[in-house]
Amino acid sequence: MKTDWLTNSWYHPTPLTWLLLPLSWLYRLIILLRRQAYRVGFFKQLSLPVPVIVVGNISVGGSGKTPFVIWLARYLKQQGWRPGIISRGYGGKAEHYPCNVHQHSLASEVGDEPLLIHRRTQCPVVVAADRLAAGKQLLAENDCNIIITDDGLQHYRLQRDLEIVILDKNRGLGNQACLPAGPLRESTSRLQTVNFIIHHGEGSNADLTMQLQIQQAIQLQKEITQKPLCEFSNTPVHVVAGIGHPQRFFDQLQQQFGLTVIPHAFADHHRYTAADFQFAEPYPILMTEKDAVKCQAFATNNMWYVPAEAQLSPSLGPEIDKKLRELLHG
Repeated sequence: MKTDWLTNSWYHPTPLTWLLLPLSWLYRLIILLRRQAYRVGFFKQLSLPVPVIVVGNISVGGSGKTPFVIWLARYLKQQGWRPGIISRGYGGKAEHYPCNVHQHSLASEVGDEPLLIHRRTQCPVVVAADRLAAGKQLLAENDCNIIITDDGLQHYRLQRDLEIVILDKNRGLGNQACLPAGPLRESTSRLQTVNFIIHHGEGSNADLTMQLQIQQAIQLQKEITQKPLCEFSNTPVHVVAGIGHPQRFFDQLQQQFGLTVIPHAFADHHRYTAADFQFAEPYPILMTEKDAVKCQAFATNNMWYVPAEAQLSPSLGPEIDKKLRELLHG
């Protein structure tokens, strides 16, 4: 991927880090001033008539926000809430915004993550860069009494009631420098102001943790044929991943199921074409579910996707539900 030289420097120090530090300090100052402007009222923060939960992170790249949003929406539905979800819709180019996400929407229009979230949760999803406008349209057209904002931690114009940050245990916060010298969108002190911090990864001893469980693959062409992942261990497999941290997916398949992985990493939100899957060896092709929503138009019978389920600390759901009900009752 074209930017590997930069992102690698965030986690493995190089002289480039020192060269970029002045820009990093300037970026950090701008972010701090912007946040302070919202805090003192110089920039107006606007609210919606229902509780708003923001799910995000302070670093660039995949940390597991999408599977967490899916888990959270499902959990809230089980508790009697009627959640709706708003998102920027990164990677999509719709004709107009805000844009409603439907079962047969195209990822090229609404973004791969919002489409996946809608299909997995059956909750209403609206995308727009302006989260406030997305929230207003969602409430106007759906019977929702709570909103989840996917990746909206730095969108301060929308007032929020709860903030949840997902941290990648394996990569951590890199060199803890802000962009472009490091991976941070905000300084580490921002973590002291959020309501919940979820540590994503194996072996974490944090109070609140998340792990992604995978067990089977589903044939993309028909979506009715399933196979346990261990059945792919008798032949090498091409593994495609266009997510924030592809190596995690490759490692999990190799370490947990003993697969012989031929990795094919693409940029996050990559727009696939059939040519991307023209591999010399006719081995099975595995991909993430996020990749699969962009590949159905040219799927073949050797293409499979691997759905992931988020497993959260048992105490998290009740803690979130308790805080929400306290908000409603003052």
